[in-house]
Amino acid sequence: MKEQPLRTTVIGSYPFPGWLEFACQNLEEFGDADRDEMIDDAVIAALHDQLTSGLDVVTDGEQTRLDFNLSFYGFLEGVELESAPTRRFGPPAHDQRGKHKISWPFEAPKGLGTVDDFKRLQRLATGNATLKASVPGPYTLAGRLLPNRRYPDRWAITEELIPIVARELEDLVAAGCTEITVDEPSMSCYAHREDTKQFVDIFNRTVEPVAGNCRLSTHLCFGNYKGRAVGLRQYAPMFPDFLQFNVDELHLEMASREFAELELIGEIAKHKDIAVGIIDVKSYYIETVEDIAGRVRRCLQLAPADRLAFAPDCGLSQTARWAAKQKLHNMVEGVALVRNELGTA
Repeated sequence: MKEQPLRTTVIGSYPFPGWLEFACQNLEEFGDADRDEMIDDAVIAALHDQLTSGLDVVTDGEQTRLDFNLSFYGFLEGVELESAPTRRFGPPAHDQRGKHKISWPFEAPKGLGTVDDFKRLQRLATGNATLKASVPGPYTLAGRLLPNRRYPDRWAITEELIPIVARELEDLVAAGCTEITVDEPSMSCYAHREDTKQFVDIFNRTVEPVAGNCRLSTHLCFGNYKGRAVGLRQYAPMFPDFLQFNVDELHLEMASREFAELELIGEIAKHKDIAVGIIDVKSYYIETVEDIAGRVRRCLQLAPADRLAFAPDCGLSQTARWAAKQKLHNMVEGVALVRNELGTA
């Protein structure tokens, strides 16, 4: 159980400042020192918004990542990066993100970049908030890599990625990271049609080197590409098997689903902490402080305070910054209201 009941946290990503979006489209205009300065400034902006909202747990906002997992393929040797997606026009969907060919046995000799990101976060962060890193899990990473003769399916590609991700987790802990989210939304998206016990085995082998050495969580959502889900938006197919994940905390997407299946948190709380998504990142309705407080009270009817944390449904990279700031502020204020009622503030 957590030391702090009703913690407020985030998944990982945060909106880029507008100027960073523009700069990313014109990187050839900048030198290495310019780019380093831009990244520092973007992380400072993301930290400012999170810290001024009063969050208990913050991240670097994944300001070096163009996507929560796509940016990692550039760290893999043996992968031919696709220059452009096969479908570039029409309504946005996941098929516009493209896939990459595996040209030979791949590896990441310099890691996946998250250690440098975390060290930057350590250097720039102020205050007492817990600093968290997020890393995509091997099954999710495997989703944008094309099978071939050597790797005939996604499972085979995943097996090759497990030691790469496991080493990254070890390196993060060695760098002083005490809280890590292993992001595996593909497991939750496809739990209705794939072997959930195999998912558990893959996940637990990945985190085994660091389990017990840091606070581990995983994020179970249904996809959020430009506000669109990709998976069957039901948790029932995942449980009870996903209770066997070797983590301290499960993050669940609830707000965008009108809190369907909320009763599950009662069973999960018998085994693990739960970070309940009470902010809908796919909507521009700004949840009021009282909205948040009401949702927290509802969760407390099902699970004890020392098992509960609260977060947005997903990362905030797909939400405009002005809205993300207001949503986080109101989330923290609403949770604080209930903490005061309980006398745990």
